[in-house]
Amino acid sequence: MTTTPTVAFSARLRHAEHVMGTVVSFDVPLSARHDGSLEAAIGWLHWVDRVFSPYRPDSDVSLLAAGEVTADACAPEVAEVLAACARLRFLSQGYFTAFPGGRLDPSGYVKGWATERAASLLSGAGSASHLVNAGGDVQCAGTRAGGEPWRVGIADPFRRGGLALVVAARDCAVATSGIAERGAHILDPHTGRPASGLASLTVVGPSLTLADAYATAAFAMGSAVAREWTASLESYGAFAITSDGETWQTAGFARYAGHGGVLRDAHVAQAGADPRRERRRLRPVRAARIGQVVAHAQGD
Repeated sequence: MTTTPTVAFSARLRHAEHVMGTVVSFDVPLSARHDGSLEAAIGWLHWVDRVFSPYRPDSDVSLLAAGEVTADACAPEVAEVLAACARLRFLSQGYFTAFPGGRLDPSGYVKGWATERAASLLSGAGSASHLVNAGGDVQCAGTRAGGEPWRVGIADPFRRGGLALVVAARDCAVATSGIAERGAHILDPHTGRPASGLASLTVVGPSLTLADAYATAAFAMGSAVAREWTASLESYGAFAITSDGETWQTAGFARYAGHGGVLRDAHVAQAGADPRRERRRLRPVRAARIGQVVAHAQGD
């Protein structure tokens, strides 16, 4: 009887694709190249870019925003996304919107949604171990080779290139919104001005679609409102760094830390505790101390 060497199952492929205005990186089994699932995932992301990019004048979203077409003339996924954005707007008390600055732009939903679907194409082809990282927003399946959890690094918003926290993730999504890469670009829809009070807000949970949208909405809320709101989200947890460098986390984030583990050099407070007693100053993680490759979660 012929046996297949186990090395065939541990061979990995890493690929970086420039799409949707960012770099989407894949860490997948080598089989994903041969079964076509990696190519399908990449093709899906480019299709999403053509349909949803607000920077392409011929995209469905741009044409819809300009009033040149109706939603019925767009790809069916446009109506699906807009309906989801409307539900999130209601859930977040208006802090999540598909109309930032008054113009149609569902990018705050689309990136996480598209990336999660790309990861699901890999799962559908049989992969039980992969990570897709879209500009710092991550959907992962299973573990790395050897059973080690995926290391997802949360960018330090005050120290370019540094890490504030490293989440050891399994079968989950990690999404961050903050100022680390693009400065104060997230608007408070209620005032039209840049959101204040937070420097970084990370959400962990099963779906990147929701984790990314929740992170965007919570960042726009500011620290106090975001802390209460994210604590109410079922199956999701949040970790925040405030504008003055203090940190807090919800009980939901602590549960994920318990399952996958968190490597950190920052003291955090539990949601619901007295913030006057529990708040701590951030002490950044040094990448050299981690000793393992991490996927940086810089976020939008």
